[in-house]
Amino acid sequence: MENNLENPTPPKFWGSKYSIGYLVIGAIAAYFLLKEHYAHTIAVLPFLLLLACPLMHMFMHHGHGHGHGHGQENADADKKDGK
Repeated sequence: MENNLENPTPPKFWGSKYSIGYLVIGAIAAYFLLKEHYAHTIAVLPFLLLLACPLMHMFMHHGHGHGHGHGQENADADKKDGK
């Protein structure tokens, strides 16, 4: 049996105390950036909605398997029937 003390695995980043600090610093930075550039942020929102449409289409169809093996069941059944 392998002793885990000889080869300890480092803790994952999201499980460490540093991740909380980075998240807090990131939230503070995002707050001040949005506060200072509020007008620019609001002006970009309609374009972000338009960009969301193709991105959602691309990522939402990932699990459908489009173009991979369509009609394969029918081809296997035809081979068995001798067609």
